[in-house]
Amino acid sequence: MMPANMPLAADSNPDAGQPKARAQRFYKAYGLTIASQIELPELEPSAPAAVDVLITVGAIDLPKPSPETGTAFRFEPRQQYLAWQTVGAFLITDACRIKVEPAPDVDDALLAFPLLGPVIALLLHQRGLLILHASAIAVGGKSAVFMGDKGAGKSTTASAMLRDGHRLLTDDVVALDLASQPMIVPGFPQLKLAADAAAAIPIQAEIRPQVHPAIDKMQHRLHGGFSGGAVRATRIYILERSDKAAITPLPSVAALPAIIKFSYVTRFGRPALVGDFAATHLRQCAALANQIGVCRLEVPTGLDRIGEAVALIENDLAADNGPR
Repeated sequence: MMPANMPLAADSNPDAGQPKARAQRFYKAYGLTIASQIELPELEPSAPAAVDVLITVGAIDLPKPSPETGTAFRFEPRQQYLAWQTVGAFLITDACRIKVEPAPDVDDALLAFPLLGPVIALLLHQRGLLILHASAIAVGGKSAVFMGDKGAGKSTTASAMLRDGHRLLTDDVVALDLASQPMIVPGFPQLKLAADAAAAIPIQAEIRPQVHPAIDKMQHRLHGGFSGGAVRATRIYILERSDKAAITPLPSVAALPAIIKFSYVTRFGRPALVGDFAATHLRQCAALANQIGVCRLEVPTGLDRIGEAVALIENDLAADNGPR
């Protein structure tokens, strides 16, 4: 860990040439204490403490995206670089530092979208966790992980579980600690929902202002309903739209490819698995597939029928007898 009293004030910061000094704020997420010069109201505030992750604002001396490509990515064993022309550049070093260079006129609210998505996902991956592009809900001492293609209804199904009294573990970035039995590390109390889903499945939450017209989902900051402790990974559900609600266990030969497909790092392709990370990532995915159930979950089309899927999930988890 880095000391909590690292010199981050503008007069002692190597990036002190910034137009204005930025305050340092402390947050908790994914079991880590985060000190950030980017305001992140999505996260839970924390008292100053020993810092696991430090987020600063400053210039990054790496090539920026061209107007033609719009993005620039670079992956090395000790640092990863992600840049979007319309948002900014992000440099992750040693799995504990993130430097941010905002694009002109971009505010913290827009920077938070990649920062709390692919950027934090890569940092957690570098810290040895298995990261899935999914949503996760705590159901008693068990959990349901929802994966699927875009539009399959991951967050919608999660919100229906919340409405029925279960608790959110994390949305979009699911981090699993595989040190012993697979455990889901809680993220932060926010769910991103499309307007029709939010209207049909009301949950207790503060709806934050839309930060960009191209972002169609709204951020819902939960009032309660968040699980602050790690929970055993019990079941993964691969969501598919259907005319009925049904759960079908996947054979092991299909479970592993599904986990690999929806792991977060594979969104960046083979270049992101530098050094020995490719072998490590495959071992992690195989270990998860061997220890928990992976099922196909058919979700009925139409928000008025989402309760049918929720009832099946609850019954399926109730019948689970623990780790394989």
